[in-house]
Amino acid sequence: MNQSFNFKIVPEIIFGRGAVEKVGQEVRKRGGSKILLVSDGGVAKAGLLEKVRHLLLKEKLEVAVFDKVEPEPWVETADEAGKIARQEDCNLVIGIGGGSAMDVAKAASVLATNEGKASDYQGLDKVPEPGLPKIMIPTTAGTGSEVTFTAVLSNKKPKGKGGINSPYLFPQLAILDPLLTLSMPPPVTACTGMDALTHAIEAYTSLQASAISDALALKATELIARNLRLTVTDGQNVEARENMLMGSLLAGIALANAGVTAAHALAYPLGGLYRIGHGVANGLMLPYIMEFNLESSLKKFAKIADAMGEEVRNLPLEEAAKKSVAGANKLSREIKVPRRISELEVGITESNFPEMVTSAMKVTRPLENNPRKLTEEDAMAIYKRAL
Repeated sequence: MNQSFNFKIVPEIIFGRGAVEKVGQEVRKRGGSKILLVSDGGVAKAGLLEKVRHLLLKEKLEVAVFDKVEPEPWVETADEAGKIARQEDCNLVIGIGGGSAMDVAKAASVLATNEGKASDYQGLDKVPEPGLPKIMIPTTAGTGSEVTFTAVLSNKKPKGKGGINSPYLFPQLAILDPLLTLSMPPPVTACTGMDALTHAIEAYTSLQASAISDALALKATELIARNLRLTVTDGQNVEARENMLMGSLLAGIALANAGVTAAHALAYPLGGLYRIGHGVANGLMLPYIMEFNLESSLKKFAKIADAMGEEVRNLPLEEAAKKSVAGANKLSREIKVPRRISELEVGITESNFPEMVTSAMKVTRPLENNPRKLTEEDAMAIYKRAL
């Protein structure tokens, strides 16, 4: 664990049932008058976009809507949203939805005040000027994007994914209302939940972890592992939804400070090359990376197993640590998320692995955070094991 660290929490957080009702007043407090509301078709279909729009209009605010965000959004989608923010002379951006909608909203906020395209700013600290103030309202318990400084966008040439990573992407406010997550269907609940669990476990085992991120990540692991099954089988259980949203939030704060590790690196090619959803890809790779990393962090993985509800009392340390992998596999199986690459049905074979390995090894920051050094040969072996 890194005992010399910086820890940053930027967004103000409003959490609780009915919290979204405060959005209009919060926009007013921040000087917002012309709002760009960024979302996607699924959120619109569920009526959540119109709900937030109505709350804004109720406060006599002007609202422009961009609801064309797709899963694994393209850089061009962010460019389009940013263009609307400029054309409509917006002075505040709200993202409502899952990670894709919030990432596009964050990117749009900086594109409204900076020249160029989203692709110009993919990388670390490439955004020269602050963006518009932004408020994030998650409708899934998954990405934690409402409290991070990253917007991950897909590129067509070269094919792949890249993050805009800048302090200017931190939202000013995150509004987390568990009632907005009730409409999530079971498959989305399952995959976004595995995404959140990946964030928690990777932040906890990262070489950049600190005492603060550890406390948050371990509590997040407990909340997610002990509530995800129930939210998948009984989506109207508000208490379980609330616990999942809190777990996702804590994991997001932890990863914003400790970073993520190799599961994200090996998941990136699945999204960038084959358009597999981020949560699906992370959830699939997580148990394999946990198994690979076990020997480097036995005590931490034993604590993960305990947090997940696995029986570890009186077990030797190595056996207790292995229970974490068993727990992750059991959870994946019970909530019916893909556990093998062949289940993704996108035609991936071993012949595709060299390109995937090359792509994964370019995701340097997560690999540098990984508690065990991972080589190209290791990545190849893990992909083969996961096939």
